[in-house]
Amino acid sequence: MSQLPNFTQSLTQLIACPSISSTQPSWDQGNLEVIQLLATWFEQLGFSIDIQKVPGAHKESDNKYNLLAKLGNGEGGLLLAGHSDTVPFDESRWQSNPMGVVNKDDKFYGLGTCDMKGFFAFILQACKGLSAKKLKKPLYILATADEETTMAGARFFAQSQAVKPDVAIIGEPTNLVPVIMHKGHMSHRISVEGKSGHSSKPNLGVNAIEIMYKVIGQLIELKDKFNLNYENNAFDVPAPTLNFGAISGGDNANRICGHCHLDIDLRSLPGMSDDELLSWLSDSLKPLAEIYPGRISFEEMHPSSPSFEQKKLESSTKDCLVSIAEEISGHSCCAVNYATEAPYIQQLGCQTIVMGPGSIEQAHQPNEFLAHSEIDKTEKVLIAMIQRYCMS
Repeated sequence: MSQLPNFTQSLTQLIACPSISSTQPSWDQGNLEVIQLLATWFEQLGFSIDIQKVPGAHKESDNKYNLLAKLGNGEGGLLLAGHSDTVPFDESRWQSNPMGVVNKDDKFYGLGTCDMKGFFAFILQACKGLSAKKLKKPLYILATADEETTMAGARFFAQSQAVKPDVAIIGEPTNLVPVIMHKGHMSHRISVEGKSGHSSKPNLGVNAIEIMYKVIGQLIELKDKFNLNYENNAFDVPAPTLNFGAISGGDNANRICGHCHLDIDLRSLPGMSDDELLSWLSDSLKPLAEIYPGRISFEEMHPSSPSFEQKKLESSTKDCLVSIAEEISGHSCCAVNYATEAPYIQQLGCQTIVMGPGSIEQAHQPNEFLAHSEIDKTEKVLIAMIQRYCMS
């Protein structure tokens, strides 16, 4: 049996495994190398290993996989979960090789150090010395595919209902602050079909850009309604948001624009359903659709991600994951604006929080890093959680 790596070595090996997920086919990669590396390590620690191919990922031919590792027997227990993929990178904006770890200025630099391969390096260290005989309830480790795009790995795992832990912790970078609420996310493309023609005779065509201008006006009114009528002060952005992300249309200055597309994203508050959002979107465009029949349409760009909320249990503090996480981490719980895999993991029927090392401000950024100061406190939190939910 080969010797297990220390934290720096395991982090370095994980970062060196390319596992980018992207909606751009030229960037998109499989994650099998990361999954096999994790499987090798946890198998040496006595975990049983289950590797499953994920259907419905962005490119099935890219071989996207989930890993579930289990130590111990019985019901309930603790699930430590994270995603194995990273976002793409612009190497020209990095001061080091993104696929290597540079240990400098008390920081580990590299793609995925913070978001979120580093979490698995922490779990590995926390699990050294554990044995199934010590556990009264099982410990599960889940590594998913394609969180950065389709969340196909988490969706597939939730559908399979393979395990029923008592609690789950998703190790996204939160500075070890327990996150118990986040917004949902959905993205749509609004398309306007005009009628092209020579710009000198505008009455013989239908200008898609001019119609899109009116569409944007309706959507701005919808944004205003969101701000007036919906509020959750747990968020630093308390209203649902609607963002105009990208627009394209036309092909030449002297032609009437025949096609125009607008890509938007909507971020809903907990309690709002996708159907509600789609209804509001449809209603806001209905007056224009009646004026321009058959010319305005919208379609989902990516599968939506639901909002998430884990409420504190009122019955007993000792059984409440939120209260225990606050006590062990030393931080009060909070809400965030970005989306995670939490709502899918929560579908297993377990109490679920998002809590992990590093800052979300480093995620998706050039020169992403994980500070050395995260090491001791993260391992202590993980060990305390394992003892609380698997050994007591």
